[in-house]
Amino acid sequence: MAERSLRGTNLSWLSFESDEGVTFSERQMVAYTCDDGHVTELPFSVEAEIPPIWECRCGKDGKLNDGPEPELKATKAPRTHWDMLLERRSIPELEELLEERLALLREKRGEKPRRRRTA
Repeated sequence: MAERSLRGTNLSWLSFESDEGVTFSERQMVAYTCDDGHVTELPFSVEAEIPPIWECRCGKDGKLNDGPEPELKATKAPRTHWDMLLERRSIPELEELLEERLALLREKRGEKPRRRRTA
C-alpha cells in the first residue's frame, strides 16, 4: 500500500515552499533595438552590469537604447585556400607543379605533350 500512496502526487515538480519571506531584487527594464527595428525588452537586476549588445530574435545584434556605443573588436580577414597555399609554395613552384599534372593528364588521354610557354 505504501507504494501506491505516491502515485499521482506530482512529487517531481510540485514545491511546497511559499514566497513568504522572500524579497526579490529590484528590476529595471532595458530595451535593445536591432538594425531591422525589432525592439527587445528584458528585465535586469538593478545591480547587474547591462551588456551593450543583445542578440535579437532575427539573429542580428541589438544595441542598447540610450546606451554607450559598443566597442568594435578588431577582426582579421579570413585566410583563403590561396593564401595558405602561397605560404607553402612560390608562384614558379606552383606553375611547375601545374605543368607536371597537366602533362600526366595529357599522357592518360593520349595527347601529344605541349611545349611549355616561357614568359
